[in-house]
Amino acid sequence: MIVLSVESSCDETSVSIVRDGKDILSNVVLSQIDIHKQYGGVVPEIASREHIKGITMVFEEALLNAGIKRNEIDLVVVTKGPGLVGSLLIGVNAAKAFAFANDIEILGVHHIAGHIYANAISSDLVFPLVCLVVSGGHTELILMKEHFDFQKLGETMDDAVGEAYDKVARTVGLGYPGGPLVDALAVTGKPSYKMPNIGMGDTYDFSFSGIKSHVINLVHNLKQRNEELNIPDLCCSFQETVTDVLVEKSIRAIKEYDAKMFMIAGGVAANKGLRKKISDTINNVKVVVPEFKYCTDNAAMIGVAGYYQYIKNNKTDDMRLNGSSRIKLN
Repeated sequence: MIVLSVESSCDETSVSIVRDGKDILSNVVLSQIDIHKQYGGVVPEIASREHIKGITMVFEEALLNAGIKRNEIDLVVVTKGPGLVGSLLIGVNAAKAFAFANDIEILGVHHIAGHIYANAISSDLVFPLVCLVVSGGHTELILMKEHFDFQKLGETMDDAVGEAYDKVARTVGLGYPGGPLVDALAVTGKPSYKMPNIGMGDTYDFSFSGIKSHVINLVHNLKQRNEELNIPDLCCSFQETVTDVLVEKSIRAIKEYDAKMFMIAGGVAANKGLRKKISDTINNVKVVVPEFKYCTDNAAMIGVAGYYQYIKNNKTDDMRLNGSSRIKLN
């Protein structure tokens, strides 16, 4: 089965061609990072306009790179949410137009399902499995007992972990996107700054607003006292505390649910500190991490997820399919 997939939930315009849920024939991603960097974050209106500018070109390039003709495509898959509603609508309507013009069935896919199934590109999924979803908008622990069976064990009660990374980076003047910059500096620093306990007890839930506020207050107080701030040490202290909690809860979930596989998913899955801690501490189950290029938003992961969703349910959507900023995973 050949799937054409579309992703436009935030600030990447992406189209991919995927064969049988495994072979990525093309994956074109048009990023807007340089445009939004000057504003310190994604501006929804600008993101929507940039999607409009680039969507046709990305479609054409994906088909050209894959060497696939339109009549060879069996299914069109598109991210239906969650995300920025204006951005989602560009991708959904482009996908619907392509499907309608070429008489191809269409299927809407949850954005987080896409991130989870990015792992299926490199490895067959073994159930039951636990997946840690970490991104700018989500922090969740998911249990899967079979394909497209998502049980949420816990989630953030406030800020997503990626959001906290970006806020810390902005507080110390590192710029946007902040996550990779904090990660890079953390390697060169020491955990010399005391951070608050963010464990949330025995639950699988998370909270990152407290440590974010702690860092903001710490930096402010140092400035007030004209004391020097060691940015690498602060980044290291923050990252060690955050990754400790993420990994500790993951290990506990693996044991409680007798998982055969552990995965990470989402933009923060590219964090080298988190990857190293997982590699160093989780060794009793098979660990799968997505390739760096499939951690951030891309259409290949949506195509893979759409393939497995279709195979399991044998259902598609009609032309009433629409994008939604809020949508449940199951």
